[in-house]
Amino acid sequence: MEMVVMKGDNRSFWQRMSLIYAKFMSGAEPTYKAVCERIGPELDSGMEVLELACGTGQLSYPLAGRVRRWIASDFSSMMLQKARGGGPWPEGLCFEPQDATAISYPDGSFDAVVMANALHIMPYPEKALAECRRVLKDDGALYVPTFVKGVTKSNKLRTRLIRLMGLKVFHNYDSEGLCQTVADAGFNITEREMMGSALMPLCYVKAVK
Repeated sequence: MEMVVMKGDNRSFWQRMSLIYAKFMSGAEPTYKAVCERIGPELDSGMEVLELACGTGQLSYPLAGRVRRWIASDFSSMMLQKARGGGPWPEGLCFEPQDATAISYPDGSFDAVVMANALHIMPYPEKALAECRRVLKDDGALYVPTFVKGVTKSNKLRTRLIRLMGLKVFHNYDSEGLCQTVADAGFNITEREMMGSALMPLCYVKAVK
C-alpha cells in the first residue's frame, strides 16, 4: 500500500468543491448506482443507518427510503447544504454534521454504517474505522466502497489533476491495501468486488463487526 503523507485535512477543499461536486462526479454515476444496487437489498425497514461523508447525497437519496432512519452526515457544512437541496427527502432521511473520527452517537447505535469514498482522503482512517466499529451493533455491517489506485495513464492524470485542485490524497490504496486497513480495524470482510471503470476504479467492501 502506497501512502502519501500530507498535513491538514480536506475541509476547505470540500467547502469550495460543494458548488460543483455533483457535476464533477457525474462520470461516476453508474458506479454509485451499482453500489446502491449492492447495498439496497441488504437493508430493511427496521434498520438504523449512519452514513458518513455523504457528500451531496448520491447514496442517501436512493437508499434512505429502505430503512427506518438514515442519518446522512458530512463534516462540510456546504456539502450538507447542497445535499439538503437534492430533492424530495425519503421518509426517515435526515442530514447532520459529523466528524467521522469523533462520532457523537453512543456505542452500538446503528445496524449499518456507510462511508463511501472517504478512507483514502482521511489523514487517519484508522480513527474513523474505530468510530464506525464503536457505533455499530454487534454483527452490524460496514460498507466502505472506495476509489482505489488505477494503472492507466488516464487514471493517473485524473489523480494528478485532483491533487492540483487541492484535494489531499493521504492513502493511495490498491484493493489489497484498502481491505487490509479495514481488517486491521477489527472488522471481518465478507464481500469485496472491483467496480467502476479504468478511469475511476472502485473497490466495494462490506465488513462485519
